[in-house]
Amino acid sequence: MTTQILERPETKDADTGPEMFHYVRKEKIAESAVMGTYVVALCGEKFPVTKTPKPGSPVCPQCKEIYEAMKH
Repeated sequence: MTTQILERPETKDADTGPEMFHYVRKEKIAESAVMGTYVVALCGEKFPVTKTPKPGSPVCPQCKEIYEAMKH
């Protein structure tokens, strides 16, 4: 009989200031929303996808900076 250890990603407390949306790999969004798996944002933050951003939603400044650098 073997024992498997599942690694639990770090999560932040709910009181971390205004909610921001992060850039993540497009193909991982649906899987996370359905299965509850964690995604890794460009800035390194790990979280399950639970909401869809609306136009004008605040974006993580680190993710935005990394994304803009990747476009060039």
